[in-house]
Amino acid sequence: MSDDVSDIAAYYSSDPTREHTRLERHQLEYELTWRYLERYLPAQGSILEVGAATGRYTLELTRRGYAVTAVDLSADLLDACRQNLERAGLAARVTFALADARDLSAVPGTDFDAALLMGPLYHLILESDRRIALRQVYDRLKPGGLLVSAFISRLGILGDLMKDLPEWIDDPREVHALLEVGHRPDDASRSGFRGYFARSEEITPLHESAGFETLALAGSEPAISADDESYNRLEGERRRCWLDLLYAVSTEPSILAASRHLLYVGRKPAA
Repeated sequence: MSDDVSDIAAYYSSDPTREHTRLERHQLEYELTWRYLERYLPAQGSILEVGAATGRYTLELTRRGYAVTAVDLSADLLDACRQNLERAGLAARVTFALADARDLSAVPGTDFDAALLMGPLYHLILESDRRIALRQVYDRLKPGGLLVSAFISRLGILGDLMKDLPEWIDDPREVHALLEVGHRPDDASRSGFRGYFARSEEITPLHESAGFETLALAGSEPAISADDESYNRLEGERRRCWLDLLYAVSTEPSILAASRHLLYVGRKPAA
């Protein structure tokens, strides 16, 4: 493992609720991701969830009857995940493992029906580390096993930067580094959020180089830029109709890169 990611663990440990509440703000990302999970996950089976955080997906997966192994880099996040499962009366059905996505030797089992990588790949700055993480998951899936992974889009994040951090544009080094290499300058401080922002066209080749067969590449927040509030206000049938429409266009190549988060779906070959 060539990059020290202790700062990333510390970032999440400093506020274990951050990821839980993030998905309350970004409701389209969560609901559209579930459309893909419902479409591609097997009806039952075992799921390896690497980057489980506080358990937003773990809770619902377990409620639906899946056997989940929840893995995270942060002991504090994993403890929060366990507590959330305990409050829901579901903890006994989940296996917890503290591990780096690049070394899953602490994870029992190599015959999972599916795996989720919903965060680790966008915190691994080096491409070599992303490849290692994908191979670690590949080796723990049974033949035909499904993979769902998430990325942050290099261009899709611009709307959030303009909305929440407009002064970012004042630093040419930061702007150049994002556009050219997808992360902050190498000599930048490691405090706060440190991530890798991917180009949409690199995601499928990355997974296929690890052996996966591609099923879908989608934007999980298509056509809304940084405007979560308009979707969050929708209710009932109108909300469902908008979700139907955005799901239908989520794989449209012309808008993929404009989505803040990108979702890859693939599988380990059956043979």
